[in-house]
Amino acid sequence: MSASVRVPTILRTYTGDAAEVSAEGTTLAEVLDDLEANYPGIRARILDDSGKVRRFVNVYVGDEDVRFEQGLQTAVADGAQVSIIPAVAGGC
Repeated sequence: MSASVRVPTILRTYTGDAAEVSAEGTTLAEVLDDLEANYPGIRARILDDSGKVRRFVNVYVGDEDVRFEQGLQTAVADGAQVSIIPAVAGGC
């Protein structure tokens, strides 16, 4: 099953500056494995050393935050939109 993955600006160096790429998989874990196979190094920016989504990265499948679903085992339907959104901080 193919999903469309939205890539944030900070990770586009891995995707040749592409804002959106396709990835295969029926779960988020499989989609991330496929992303890593096609864009080496990107998974380490999304997952921490224990294999969980990094604290300051939000991942959505459709409109659902995977932290409130099944995490990396969240189902990804054919044609689904996966969004990777890093937290933004700043201010005075």
